[in-house]
Amino acid sequence: MLRTLSIRDFVIVDTIELEFSAGFTVFTGETGAGKSILIDALTLALGGRGDASVVREGAAKADITADFAVSAQARAWLATHEFAAEEDGALLRRVIDNAGRSKAYINGIAATAAQLRELGDLLVDIHGQHAHQSLMKTDAQRALLDGQAGADGEAKAVSVAYKAWRALARQLEEFETNAANVLYERERLEWQVNELEKLAVKPGEWAEVSNEQSRLSHAASLLEGAQEALAVISEAEDHPILSQLSSLNQKLGKLADIDSGLRAVVELIEPARIQLQEAVYALNDYLDRVDLDPQRLRTVEARMDAIHSAARKFRVPEEQLHEEHAKLASRLAQLADATDLEGLRKQEEKLKAAYLGEAQRLSATRARAAGQLGAAVTRAMQELNMTGGRFEVALHPCEPAAYGVEQVEFLVAGHAGVAARPLAKVASGGELARISLAISVITSNATTVPTLIFDEVDSGIGGGVAEVVGRLLRRLGQERQVLCVTHLPQVASQAGQHFQVAKGTLDNGKTASRIDVLDAKSRVEEIARMLGGLEITATTRKHARELLAS
Repeated sequence: MLRTLSIRDFVIVDTIELEFSAGFTVFTGETGAGKSILIDALTLALGGRGDASVVREGAAKADITADFAVSAQARAWLATHEFAAEEDGALLRRVIDNAGRSKAYINGIAATAAQLRELGDLLVDIHGQHAHQSLMKTDAQRALLDGQAGADGEAKAVSVAYKAWRALARQLEEFETNAANVLYERERLEWQVNELEKLAVKPGEWAEVSNEQSRLSHAASLLEGAQEALAVISEAEDHPILSQLSSLNQKLGKLADIDSGLRAVVELIEPARIQLQEAVYALNDYLDRVDLDPQRLRTVEARMDAIHSAARKFRVPEEQLHEEHAKLASRLAQLADATDLEGLRKQEEKLKAAYLGEAQRLSATRARAAGQLGAAVTRAMQELNMTGGRFEVALHPCEPAAYGVEQVEFLVAGHAGVAARPLAKVASGGELARISLAISVITSNATTVPTLIFDEVDSGIGGGVAEVVGRLLRRLGQERQVLCVTHLPQVASQAGQHFQVAKGTLDNGKTASRIDVLDAKSRVEEIARMLGGLEITATTRKHARELLAS
C-alpha cells in the first residue's frame, strides 16, 4: 500500500508531504484546487509521461517521491531487478527539470521510466475520470474481459499462433498465384548458389589471400631488405653494430668501476644491446620462412582473380561473398519448400489447427468470465438505482483474427422487460457512469494490486446512488487501500481518512495547492460545504453530521 507521498514544485504545488493509512481515503476540495494534480503526481512517480510543463513556475525541477509497502510479488520483482532494499518497501522517485530532462529512481538506485511503470503495475491500479468513455470501444471491452478472466497469456498465445498461420497462408497464396515467377526465381537462385558453391569462399579468405599475394610478390625485396639489416647489425665484416655495441659496453663497464658516474650510461646501453640481439634472432627466423615461390604466387593470384570476378558478378565486396552465398542458399531453401505445394498446404493446415486450438481455449475462458462479469455487474446495478436492469457480455462469432474467433460486446438493459442492447446505444450519461463504476469496482476485486485509485469516477452520479457508491468503495477499502478523488458528500462521508485540497497564496504572492488532513470537526464543515456550497448553515451542518454518522 501507499505509505507516503512527497511532492515538490509540481504544477501549482509548492511542498506537500502526505501520510496514508489503509482502508478508504478521499480527497475533496473546490473545483480547480488541485485534487487531480495529486493523482497526476503519483502517476508520474509510477513512470507516467512528463515534460517541463509539470515544473512549477519559477522552480528548477519537480520532485515526486512515493513510498510503498510491497507485496511478495513486488518484492520478487525488486530482487530480480536488483532494487531490493533492506526495509520491506519500495521508494519510487521521479525528477523532471525545467528543461524537460527526467530522472527515475527505485530505492535510491537509478532506474528507467519503463521500470517504474513495470513495478507500478504491481502496486497501483488507477481508474481515471474518463474511464467510462473507453467502454464504448470494442478493443477496450475485450481487454477488460480478458483481464477479468486472467486470460492475457492465452490471448497472447492466440495472437502468436494467428501470425504464424497467416504468414504461411500468405506464402501459399503467393505461390499459387505466381507459380511461374517462383519457378523462374528458383532456377536463377540454383545457378547462383551452384556458382558460389564451386568457388567455396571461406570467411576471411579474401584478406588472407590478399596478404599472401602481397608478401609473395615482394618476396625478393623482402629477402634483400632483411639480409641487409642482418648484415649491418651482426654479420658485416667491417665492425657490425652489435659487435661495436658489445665492445663499447665492456669498455664503459670497466671505466664505471673506476668512476660510478658512468654506471648510468652502461645501464642505458645494455638494454639497447639486448634489443638488437633479439632483432637478429627475429630476422633469422623471418629469412627461414620467406622464400621465392613463383608457382605459389601464380596460384594465389588466380584465386584472387576468381574471387574478384565473382564479387563483381554478384555486386558485393569480396569479403562479403561468403555471406551472400548463405543468404542466397537460405532463399533457395525457402523457395524449394514453397514449390512443394502439397507439403506447404499440410503445414498451413497444421498451423491453422494450432491457432484454432488456442482460440477455442481462449473462447472457453472468455465464456466463463462473461457470465460471471455479467451477473456481478447486474447485481451492482440493482444497488446503483438501476432496479431491474441487466448487464450482459455477448461473444459474437467472427472470422479468425489475432484476438480470437469472437467479438466481445457489452450489452445493457436499463430496466426489466426490455432486450439488452449495445452499451453505447442505450446508456445515458448517468447510467454509463454508474455501470463504469460498477465494472471498475468488480474488476478491481479480481486484481492482486494492493492500492486502487478512483479519480472522479463518480461524476454524473448523485442522490441516493452516490451513497451506494460510497458504500461500495468503503466495502472495497476493507480488502484494499482505496484512494478516491470525489465531489460527492455522500461518497466522502464513507471514508476512513479525509484530505481537503485547497488553493492558497504563498509569501511571494503566487498561488499554490495545500492539503490538510481533516479531523472530525473539520470533516463536518467540509461535508457541509459540499452539500450547501459557499454558505454553510446549521441545516447543512446537521445533514453533514447525519451523513458521517451513517
